Amino acid sequence: MINATMSGLNAKAREVIKLNEPDMSRPVTMMQAFAQRHSERAFAPEMLTDQDLSDLLWAADGINRPDGHRTAPSGMNAHDVDIYLLTAEGAYLFNPAEKCLTLVAEGDHRALIRGPQPDFPLPAVAFVMTTTPSRFNFPDAHLAEVMGNVDAGIISQNISLFCGGAGLANVPRVSMDYPGLAALLRLPAGTTPVINNCVGYPAR
Repeated sequence: MINATMSGLNAKAREVIKLNEPDMSRPVTMMQAFAQRHSERAFAPEMLTDQDLSDLLWAADGINRPDGHRTAPSGMNAHDVDIYLLTAEGAYLFNPAEKCLTLVAEGDHRALIRGPQPDFPLPAVAFVMTTTPSRFNFPDAHLAEVMGNVDAGIISQNISLFCGGAGLANVPRVSMDYPGLAALLRLPAGTTPVINNCVGYPAR
C-alpha cells in the first residue's frame, strides 16, 4: 500500500515504493476525459490513494505493451523524460519498468514548485518532468532539446487527461524553482526540468 509506506515513520521503508497494477476497469470514457479536462488550482490536503497514484503514473508514462513500450510516445524511443514526484514525505523517481517509486530526497520540498509564485497552493503531489536530450544521441542539439520538450508535454497531457477523467484537481505549469529542483533531484549536467503538474483531490 503506497499510502501506508509513504506515511510511515521509518525512512528506510520508504526508499522503494511498489505501485499497484493499473485498474483497467475505470468507467470513464476517452471522450468524457477530454470533456472534463481543465486546470484547477485549489487542492485538498489529503494524499492520493495508492490506486489513484498508481493509475496516474501508469497513464503518464507506464508500460502498456509486452515489448516495453509506454503510454506516452518518445522521439526515437529514447525515453528522455523522467518523472519525479514531490510529496509531503519526500521526492521520488518513477521507474516504469519496475513499477515503483525510488526515494531521492526525504522531507517536504513541494515549495520548490512555486517558483516565482510564492502564494501558489501546495498540491498533494507535484509531478516534475525532466528531459535529458543527450539520450537521443542526436547531433543537432537544438532539435534534441525541442524533441525533449515535446516528450515532456505529451506526458503532462496524459496526466491532465487522467485527472479529468478521475475527478482530480490538476494544473500543468512551467513556473518552478529550476535550480532548486535540479539540486534536490541531483540532476546531472544537461538534464533540466521542463514542466510540472500539480495534482490533488479538489478542495472542499
